Amino acid sequence: MIRHILLIKFKEGATNAEITKLQRLFEAMTDKVDGVVSVEWGENDSPEGKNKGYIHSVLMTFLDEAGRQHYLPHPEHETLKEVFRPLLEDIIVFDYQT
Repeated sequence: MIRHILLIKFKEGATNAEITKLQRLFEAMTDKVDGVVSVEWGENDSPEGKNKGYIHSVLMTFLDEAGRQHYLPHPEHETLKEVFRPLLEDIIVFDYQT
């Protein structure tokens, strides 16, 4: 399994409706892209105040390297990026294998 973590900082003008639409696109990946096992969406609620403006996260799980390689160029991923990029101020992407 491969875990694909996104820590997201949205632009100040990003609306709740736009963020919710993006969340739904991420969550639909399990049904649309072979090799995507699960998607979790979360919003920071840590009381420590160390998130540096990154307020949302996505945790995707790929079945294996083939699943990740299938997802990256997939048309559904491209569609997601078209919605995502205009809202995005910054992102951290971190993958690891379990």
